Amino acid sequence: MVVVNGSQQAADLLARVWLDPGDAAVVEDPGYPEAALALRAYGVYVLPSPVDAEGLAVERLPAAGDPPLGGPRLVYVTPSHQFPTGTVLSLRRRLELLEWAAARGALVVEDDYDSEFRYEGRPLESLQGLDSAGLVAYLGSFSTALFPPLRIGYAVLPPALVEPFVAAKWLADRQTATLDQQVLADFIAEGHFARHLRRMGRLYRQRRDALLGALHEHLAGVVEPGGSGAGLHLVAWLRGELDESSVAEAAAANGVGVYPVSRFRLGSPGRPGLLLGYAALEASQIRAGTRQLASAIAGVTASQSSS
Repeated sequence: MVVVNGSQQAADLLARVWLDPGDAAVVEDPGYPEAALALRAYGVYVLPSPVDAEGLAVERLPAAGDPPLGGPRLVYVTPSHQFPTGTVLSLRRRLELLEWAAARGALVVEDDYDSEFRYEGRPLESLQGLDSAGLVAYLGSFSTALFPPLRIGYAVLPPALVEPFVAAKWLADRQTATLDQQVLADFIAEGHFARHLRRMGRLYRQRRDALLGALHEHLAGVVEPGGSGAGLHLVAWLRGELDESSVAEAAAANGVGVYPVSRFRLGSPGRPGLLLGYAALEASQIRAGTRQLASAIAGVTASQSSS
């Protein structure tokens, strides 16, 4: 395990030590845009791969020998709570992905960015825990669970990657702040972190439930909530012919900030939807914001019907 300045730095360093310019890497589509940016910064050819109700569609990954340069050498996934759709990579798909990677010697980068907060079902074993070929790098961070300015994360690496990764980390910034690490270590060892997770998990569940209830009350039949079983956001999939960008603009005019799912797409257009975060809002704010969102959608619907 190597301590880093957040999972973004870990992804950046893995691109340096594992890939060469001109290599190919797979990212989820829709997916985490900063991962694709980090790969492209090193001249890596990014291959968007679709996501469905079971997570990354492993059966649609490029076969061995596919261009460019014989196929991808890295796959970047968020299996516990896919960003942004919130789907969970099924156990069947997890095993298929590991088999696919082992057959090609590809590295799987498992970004477990908000696994601490899960509200439904039992969590599946991580890809890193299932890996027997030493081809999974597991990335985690404390910024989501505690607060974003705390730039401390970690990478659990295959043994062969530890030495080059540490060397790349030393060249990048010498070390992650030791005082912050010591304070965090004491916070964990004394049990405060576990208590914090339990307390915040209850709070976030209440806020998630408030959002789901408000969506059912004000937008039933208009949106379909998805990816609500974990994390700090969900997706409201739009039904009918609603344009997500128009809805997001109308919502902003009503004082509500939402993100179109298309903002996170790298390939062809897909199902329209809105990313709704709830972690930083009180239940009363969530209900008021949902009413304003419903008003914005009604305005867009009326405008589309008259045009």
